[in-house]
Amino acid sequence: MINKKVHNLQTGQALITLLFFIIIALTVTSAGIIILITNSFAASTVEQGTDTYYAAESGIENALLRLLRDSTYTGETLSIGTATVTITVTSGNPITILSLAQDGKSIRKIQVQATYTNNILTISSWKEVY
Repeated sequence: MINKKVHNLQTGQALITLLFFIIIALTVTSAGIIILITNSFAASTVEQGTDTYYAAESGIENALLRLLRDSTYTGETLSIGTATVTITVTSGNPITILSLAQDGKSIRKIQVQATYTNNILTISSWKEVY
């Protein structure tokens, strides 16, 4: 009779141990999924920023081509991919070209300074500004 009581008390230990390991496994799995989702969003944001940067560079290249064809070009607004690019050209010597690209929350600006002498356009500075 004593052995039967001891056996009845021990049958619940396996269930408690199993529940303990299931809770630990769920916690580790949930943490892994959260980390995976966070990294996915971060990678998406970086990719969108890179695409926006290239859109701003495309705006600068467009402005340089238009300046070569028409020295009175003052800028425009373009759609490049999903980004909106605003180009502003300030005349003078040196000429300042600012290309501002925006795609969602991502904004990138590139500024170029150039001189236009004897029908030759010379770029003296090309940088990203913040």
